[in-house]
Amino acid sequence: MLYQIHELGHAVMNPLANWASAVSQLSGSAPSPLSYVPFARDFAAGADLMVRIAKDYKKPAFNIDATTVDGRVVEIREEALAVKPFCRLLHFRKQQALAQPRLLIVAPLSGHHATLLRDTVRVLLHEHDVYITDWTDARMVPVSEGDFHLDDYVAYVQDFIRLLGPDVHVLAICQPTVPVLGAVSLMASAGDIQPRTMTLMGGPIDGRISPTEVNKLAMSKPYEWFEASVIDVVPFNYPGAGRRVYPGFLQHAGFIAMHPEKHMQSYVDFYENRAHGHPVDAHLKFYDEYNAVLDMAAEFYLETIKVVFQDFNLPNGTWQVNGQPVRPQDIKDVALLTVEGAQDDICGIGQTKVAHTLCSAIPSVKRMHHEEPGSGHYGIFSGRRWRENICPVVSTFIRANNG
Repeated sequence: MLYQIHELGHAVMNPLANWASAVSQLSGSAPSPLSYVPFARDFAAGADLMVRIAKDYKKPAFNIDATTVDGRVVEIREEALAVKPFCRLLHFRKQQALAQPRLLIVAPLSGHHATLLRDTVRVLLHEHDVYITDWTDARMVPVSEGDFHLDDYVAYVQDFIRLLGPDVHVLAICQPTVPVLGAVSLMASAGDIQPRTMTLMGGPIDGRISPTEVNKLAMSKPYEWFEASVIDVVPFNYPGAGRRVYPGFLQHAGFIAMHPEKHMQSYVDFYENRAHGHPVDAHLKFYDEYNAVLDMAAEFYLETIKVVFQDFNLPNGTWQVNGQPVRPQDIKDVALLTVEGAQDDICGIGQTKVAHTLCSAIPSVKRMHHEEPGSGHYGIFSGRRWRENICPVVSTFIRANNG
């Protein structure tokens, strides 16, 4: 029923958004006579604010068509190397053949699109041959394609590692740190190929350490509450009609609820800057991405809640994937880098670093941990601290363990 209410709200708001867009054009466009009447900028700013609040945000594009390598501009072409029902493996292929480390970025499947890592990709492209998991909005996947479980996520990661070969390096940010560690552990136990390095950034390997509000919510509610309260069915107007999902708009509401005053002030600042003719590009860039959300398959979301946030199967040594035990202690030849933000309010300090304890067989010379002072969750993979402090650590670690 939540989905139907949400869709009805959008149906009601869309005409309002269209009207506000027209008012903005009439009040703020130089050719329009109305743009010269008193308070025209205020009308235009108010109309723009209404558009931002009422519009339906679509999946953004990466829009990365070039990078620089050793001072030279190199063109980029985005290609789908592999396509699965719930994910595409994208390759940012350089138009010149370069000897660079092959890097698989496993993007979070936690409400936002992989484009949230645009800055991550853009900076890493200077020195790496970059691939990324582009997860599909579950409402766009027909029911005939079957379910998508946490075990399937692990299998996808394994398939992509095999496809890219033993020279690949793997980087996981937030949610995928657990399934990536699971995938590499299982491959080590089976004598399968291994990536050269595994970089885990800001992820809930053990949510019992320095628990955040996110962890506390997951631990305070029984599994049945999540199944009854946040799972809904995709309505008929989408290809995935009838699929049970955790809707992206609920995840988005949860993110907003963590810091409502911060987001409210951001929109107030947007109005004032727009009314006074000041730049608003930073606001548009951030919220065009932040407000674009995707649905997750219900079975994947619920299993993640139970396995990762309630039973802590990975650190407890009780996690099994398709009947096989997940044993991080079997990993011996993969170099391990963990990264945490000192001010992370999504994954607390120590939750990711504990991977070093679990991967006890990795030699000390092939381990490294980096804690970034002053960095929140998003700061570890986007923004100035990522570009100037964290990415150089990641790139240096990869080069040092590139064989």
